[in-house]
Amino acid sequence: MKQSGPIISKHGVDKSGFKNLAAAYWNLRPAELYEEAIRRDEGHVAANGPFVVKTGVHTGRSAKDKFIVRDATTENTVWWDNNKSMTSEAFDLLHADMLKHAEGKELFIQDLFGGADQTHRLPTRIYTEYAWHSLFIQNLLIEPTAAELKDFDPKFTIIDLPSFVADPAKYGVRTSTVIACNFAKRIVLIANTSYAGEIKKSVFSMLNYDMPAKRVMPMHCSANVGPKGDTAIFFGLSGTGKTTLSAVADRTLIGDDEHGWSENGVFNFEGGCYAKMIKLSAEAEPEIYAVTKRFGTVLENVVMDPVTRELDLDSAALAENSRGAYPLSFIPNASETGRAPQPKNVIMLTADAFGVLPPVAKLTPSQAMYHFLSGYTAKVAGTEKGVTEPEATFSTCFGGPFMSRHPTDYGNLLRDLIAENKVDCWLVNTGWTGGAYGTGSRMPIKATRALLAAALDGSLANVEFRVDPNFGFQVPVSVPGVDTKILNPRDTWADKAAYDAQAQKLVKMFIDNFQKFTDKVDPDVRAAAPGTKAAAE
Repeated sequence: MKQSGPIISKHGVDKSGFKNLAAAYWNLRPAELYEEAIRRDEGHVAANGPFVVKTGVHTGRSAKDKFIVRDATTENTVWWDNNKSMTSEAFDLLHADMLKHAEGKELFIQDLFGGADQTHRLPTRIYTEYAWHSLFIQNLLIEPTAAELKDFDPKFTIIDLPSFVADPAKYGVRTSTVIACNFAKRIVLIANTSYAGEIKKSVFSMLNYDMPAKRVMPMHCSANVGPKGDTAIFFGLSGTGKTTLSAVADRTLIGDDEHGWSENGVFNFEGGCYAKMIKLSAEAEPEIYAVTKRFGTVLENVVMDPVTRELDLDSAALAENSRGAYPLSFIPNASETGRAPQPKNVIMLTADAFGVLPPVAKLTPSQAMYHFLSGYTAKVAGTEKGVTEPEATFSTCFGGPFMSRHPTDYGNLLRDLIAENKVDCWLVNTGWTGGAYGTGSRMPIKATRALLAAALDGSLANVEFRVDPNFGFQVPVSVPGVDTKILNPRDTWADKAAYDAQAQKLVKMFIDNFQKFTDKVDPDVRAAAPGTKAAAE
């Protein structure tokens, strides 16, 4: 077997069961991976240097094809209502067949860390069939030093073979595509998909399972830190402004997607970013736009002129979910360490298309747990076929698809960490005001930024508050630089009775959604529900 690379680990491919490989390329640098990817006709170099690839039929995650092995380790720890199970026997058979399939192939190997906290980081080895997948994950995770690579001993392994077509009948899976997680053996198998995001999310899934047992909170969030070490965490689903509001010039970006909260503070799980490219513009997001002109950036399903090699970021001809993967160092004002002190503020972002929620509200630790478990935002009419009016979306923990344990495991831990560290918690609505979508208008970004700045500098905690009669949280009565009327959403509606009806409608949606958690949370969290007497006191 041919082996090459800048540094070859003393823990070789035999540790993962591979035999008779044609070649193993260890920890290649970006330029070498470009050369190998081009030699294999995996993609093309665009104008200004990014590497452009097509992922074929899989332009996003295959969520319905992800399985977790159900065994003695996971039987009572995995949230089976949210995760599909696979037997140990089926996994072992799939694993053996994928190892056999790899014989005679050339594989690329990256030894990387998941997590910037040196106490809790996860040494991860990734075997990929494609050179560009190797570059992708090198961009996304944290690179060890040369000294660390020499003695790198992986504690988690990912085997990614897009050319392996699974037999559903043989392995008990849904289709020929499969993502199989074995938490006891600490292995993830990825077959028959070229979408590289599966690799990234496999690391997140493992950390989501591992961390709570160590009393470390895994979070699908962005995070930044101010000049005084005042760390802020931003939870939010797609479209709520998580990336935009956390990337500001006067604060250092820790990361934009996945973090941990430990006894040492907040830390990025990743060393890079995986941003949407569709309709990206230099005016709206100049820092991200700039990476589309950088050597080393991987662009998935971005349309490129075959002659000029210029990019068309507005085109969705290949996918609406076009993406770019690049190192965090490509972003100005990004943290060099990926670590920050204990947070001062937790921000939960929602885009309320019903026009009911105030632009900002202060939450108690129990209310924070309630809203974290709810994970509310709203789709607007026209965003999806059949959506003709605002539609509530609840994604527990602001990242339901990646939660392997029961949501209350994460919610209880978050509540405890908030209380222990005396963290201020805020619910920020970036959605609609003056009426629901179609009648009202989008919350002014200037007002959102002013309220957020006041929350982060501590001044918002000292203003006068009122208790919202529907949701029970505290809402500021007035804030310098912000129109007082906008702070009370009812005042912005011309038809007050219509507001009251809409508010009660949303309250009921929250209560109905939370029914699945009511027998698993403490009384103080149940009492934090909207519409309850205790919540409004």
